[in-house]
Amino acid sequence: MKTAGIIGSGFAGLSAACSLAKEGFKVTVFEKNDSLGGRARKFETQGFMFDMGPSWYWMPEVFENFFNHFGKSASDYYDLVRLDPSYNVVFGKDDIVSMPASYEELKLLFESFEPGSSKNLDKFLAEAEYKYKVGMEEFVWKPGLSVFEFADIRVLRSLFKLQMFSSISSQIEKLFKNEKLREILKFPVLFLGATPENTPALYSLMNYADLKLGTWYPMGGMHKIIEGFVSLAEELGVEFHVSEPVKSIEVDGRKATGLTTAKGSYEFDYVIAGADYHHVEQNLLPQQFRSYSSGYWEKRTMAPSSLLFYLGLNKQIEGLEHHNLFFDRDFDLHAKEIYTEPAWPTDPLFYVSCPSKTDPTVAPKGSENVFLLMPLAPGVEDSEAMREKYFDIMADRMKHVLGQDIRDHIVYKRSFCLSDFVGDYNAFKGNAYGLANTLKQTAILKPRLHHKKISNLYYTGQLTSPGPGMPPSIISGQVVAKLIAEKS
Repeated sequence: MKTAGIIGSGFAGLSAACSLAKEGFKVTVFEKNDSLGGRARKFETQGFMFDMGPSWYWMPEVFENFFNHFGKSASDYYDLVRLDPSYNVVFGKDDIVSMPASYEELKLLFESFEPGSSKNLDKFLAEAEYKYKVGMEEFVWKPGLSVFEFADIRVLRSLFKLQMFSSISSQIEKLFKNEKLREILKFPVLFLGATPENTPALYSLMNYADLKLGTWYPMGGMHKIIEGFVSLAEELGVEFHVSEPVKSIEVDGRKATGLTTAKGSYEFDYVIAGADYHHVEQNLLPQQFRSYSSGYWEKRTMAPSSLLFYLGLNKQIEGLEHHNLFFDRDFDLHAKEIYTEPAWPTDPLFYVSCPSKTDPTVAPKGSENVFLLMPLAPGVEDSEAMREKYFDIMADRMKHVLGQDIRDHIVYKRSFCLSDFVGDYNAFKGNAYGLANTLKQTAILKPRLHHKKISNLYYTGQLTSPGPGMPPSIISGQVVAKLIAEKS
């Protein structure tokens, strides 16, 4: 039986673990923290259950297809509900747009802002659907090891139809004149790692995922997905070691022989790094075996980090939906201060998740579970004083819009920011979302899944192909497992 050691228990690591176990491998997963799930961990306190990371469930077919591969269904592990409205967009006091799940209602909403815009929405989303289907069926499954993966004439023709060489901003602005509609359509790319002006129009596929495929939620919390992956992995014989950080990858010649952890040494036929790519390269490998220099990493364009607050409130708050986007400030200014002139924002946009509006199990009766997220440039200075300054900014804005001060009802509060991303996940520059999805960091231009110098060392996750987010990370684990299975 071939053996594989996997560093990290996030979605990519768990996906690779299940996929390799199905192929007959003996798989061991090492997790540095005291619970599984990587950035999708949870914690519980005072009757509240907080998901620590992902809160948006898009592209439900990726999860379903993953479980189907093992003769299972997502419904075997959690109950999925579609949110309606999908989310609220707050443009100011008494100026809140609720995004309906129904596409026909959505077109009526667009017409109310800009007569005739529903026809342009049809056109925009028809193109986005094409990009989504080609992207999800073709591009994301390519390991990005050679340019010849993209040499198929059908794929080459698609490059132009996919609008790889124009920006999503220019595409949206050609079709829509109303500024609110423009901001709503630009929202999904906010976390991709570049301004909409520098993000390829390819990524309107995210709008298709949002507006057509819908926003979903697994009852019990996003961690239910992790529990499903772990349950499946254990059923397949995967072994987990928690609170056991990997200290080094042992190398002999051009082969990784195993892993040394805080608790011992282990031999493996294959090693898969699901931890932060930069951390593995720079800290776990001897210098002569690194594929990329420190200078290479410094030149990478990173997706944002985030300032997060987990709040338990002793009162239910009127005016919030499950997902709420506070777009009541200058979108372009905040984007500039994330991507082009990195700094703590002058006047930030932010996001409020309130899962207790959908799921009564995540908060005590009569209480509210609230999660605040402010996108932030990676690598800026992190301090408690700055965290509290921006908490008050967000709380003041919520008070203005909602007419209630959440600070009067806080019974639990915890922050999480750049230094925590570094400490908990070894995240390069404290990033929250991996590499930016710019044209120069797409496909074969990403750090490779297969190590250049060590024949049996592979990488998976948000810093390699196909990119950041839960669905891409799941696919990344499947792709790397397929490479290994074919090789062995």
